[in-house]
Amino acid sequence: MSFLTQFFTWWNGQTLGTRFLTWRRGIKVGEDEAGNVYYQNADGSRRWVIYNGESEASRISPEWHGWLHYTWQDPPTVRPWPSKPWEKPHSPNTTGTEEAYHPAGSILREEPRNLRDDYEPWKPA
Repeated sequence: MSFLTQFFTWWNGQTLGTRFLTWRRGIKVGEDEAGNVYYQNADGSRRWVIYNGESEASRISPEWHGWLHYTWQDPPTVRPWPSKPWEKPHSPNTTGTEEAYHPAGSILREEPRNLRDDYEPWKPA
């Protein structure tokens, strides 16, 4: 990453201020499957994440989100989150991307349905 990108953008990885804070006071706690790295300071009063790529909060899994927001004290590297058999793996928010969900009848679907197929006009008796 170039110096100017780190200096002027916050949405593309870490800024120089975050890099300095992490170097000076950060203790690495763990890393998730997306490559995001999680840190805290020595007394655990501050927690933060360095994103792998674009800074998008929906890329953080529920286990790490709970740790970042002090819902539980131990990170998933110390106490793994028990998953239920019906749970799906975490996936980031795809709104606004090509993988976004488009319901039936949406004009953004590849093959929009014919609206006359399920329309029945009202006829007075």
